[in-house]
Amino acid sequence: MSSEKHLSFKHFSSVARNFRPVTLLVAAVLVMAPWAMAQSQESSSSSSAQTQSGQKQPDNVPAEAGGPGGETGPLAVPKKKDSSEDSTPPPSRPKKVDNMPEYSLTVDVPVVTVDARVVQKNGLPLALPPELKEHFRVLEDGVPQHIQSIQQSEAPITAVLLVEFSEGNYNFMTDALNASYAFASALKPQDWVAVVEFDMKEHILVDFTQDKQAIFGALNGLRIPGFHESNLWDAMFDTLDRLDRLPGHKELVVVASGIDSMSHLTFDKILKKVKATPNVTIYTISTGMAARLVADQGLNQPAMMNFVVADSQMKQFASLTGGHWYAPRFQGELPEVFREVAQSIRNQYTISYKPTNTKQDGAYRKLKVELVGSDDKPLVIKDEKNKEVKYQIIARDGYTAKHEVE
Repeated sequence: MSSEKHLSFKHFSSVARNFRPVTLLVAAVLVMAPWAMAQSQESSSSSSAQTQSGQKQPDNVPAEAGGPGGETGPLAVPKKKDSSEDSTPPPSRPKKVDNMPEYSLTVDVPVVTVDARVVQKNGLPLALPPELKEHFRVLEDGVPQHIQSIQQSEAPITAVLLVEFSEGNYNFMTDALNASYAFASALKPQDWVAVVEFDMKEHILVDFTQDKQAIFGALNGLRIPGFHESNLWDAMFDTLDRLDRLPGHKELVVVASGIDSMSHLTFDKILKKVKATPNVTIYTISTGMAARLVADQGLNQPAMMNFVVADSQMKQFASLTGGHWYAPRFQGELPEVFREVAQSIRNQYTISYKPTNTKQDGAYRKLKVELVGSDDKPLVIKDEKNKEVKYQIIARDGYTAKHEVE
């Protein structure tokens, strides 16, 4: 969603004053009088006689409507006026015409796109019949919007796999690597994936590629972590900043414990960045759940509270962007988790509309996507056995409007 506000000013060119040569001559005489009177009477009489005798003008005297040619091009010479013409100088600028502004203002209203997923109670996507697509309704700050188009997205995945790789906990690191392998295994040949690992800083292991072997090779290179710290928020900010420069819709898959040890950013700032980055859906997978259960039995309450806060933040990253948070306890759950992630990405609806609020004020606009029936109530969907299907619509929580200076 990008739009700009263009201001194009209409310039009014000033009209130059066109002084009569007689006026200029009188002014010159008045200024030069003190020393001009000392000139010889004989020289003045001779010049006057030559003019009256009708002597031919030299070739370099300009014509009435033009100027002589020279090394620097034609020289502008005022056109001579008859003495009978009005000597009143023209105005310095044209008169202002009523109801005509001095500038034109053009506002390009952005087209907002919202990716929505309709999932069943078990989390699997629910494919809607074509006639039910028209029942979508989008509310922006509680105001219904006029939907321009609804398309079911079946485009290839364009995702970044952001993996935590630090010395913080070996069990967590092993889960992260296993989850990354499971994600790469679920990709299709037409999908594009980049792999980024982070500890104190993020490092791009492999740029966007469709080669699974390149992804596996990058993951195999993660043997010995370099730092103990896990700066999740800094890594997410930099990755989102790079994704924001790419066209189209993207996914960010974060495989991490959720613990941030010493990022330069605060949680409020990374949350603001998540809200301000359009066309990115975040899926978060929390690692080390089995190790947490063991630690919980040891009654390590401060450490467990840190994980509770981390899980809450990982959930928030996903829910704000229409993604999902996963907390697999065992390695055997990972393939199913990533199959669900891939299905969710490939089975979503892209809704486009022009917002009724055209202000470019940089404010955050709350979004809500609904399925409504003809009675303006929630749409009831039934299966082939005429049983009501419980469903949920997952979409981005909102977006940040562009500012007029952007």
